[in-house]
Amino acid sequence: MKYVRKAAVQLAFVSITLTVLLFGCQGERKMVKLETTKGDIVIEPNEMVAPISTANFLRYTQEGFYDGTIFHRVIPGFMIQAGGHTPNMQTKQTHEPIINEAANGLKNNRGTVAMARLNHPNSATSQFFINLVDNNYLNYESPRNPGYAVFGKVIEGMDVVDAIAQVKTGQRGPQTDVPVEPVIIKSAKIIRGR
Repeated sequence: MKYVRKAAVQLAFVSITLTVLLFGCQGERKMVKLETTKGDIVIEPNEMVAPISTANFLRYTQEGFYDGTIFHRVIPGFMIQAGGHTPNMQTKQTHEPIINEAANGLKNNRGTVAMARLNHPNSATSQFFINLVDNNYLNYESPRNPGYAVFGKVIEGMDVVDAIAQVKTGQRGPQTDVPVEPVIIKSAKIIRGR
């Protein structure tokens, strides 16, 4: 019952958020431009197939939450992860977790963007990752193997993503695979295009 109530609240949130963010933009593609210390990455969310994850991502973007955060987990041949830590590895305060949309049919293929989460499937908040390769084992299979929700794709800047994947990493406290020299998201902005 708890998750039914939570899902209803999140669907209402999605409807309101997408209406506010996307009103008057009929026919336009909604994208997010990440300006990083390694270059720019443009992400196109898929609000039709992943409305909850998209609304969540756009909300954090609009609030300026991602500005000044880092790519805190970089694993070549797997993915790069961002969206929750400052350069000194402090964890930022987030909104409530969202429902996992991994069963939406989108696959964790190279260049796709997915919600990072903890072991519980409905635990994603602000963090996301970009797949460096086709990570089929991250896809939804069943309630027992709930997967990771893909909500968008990189449409510009995969060369930047690949450059980030090659940075030297080490351990910072309990965290492994942390870039030795921080790769910072200087700004994240919603942009429009056709």
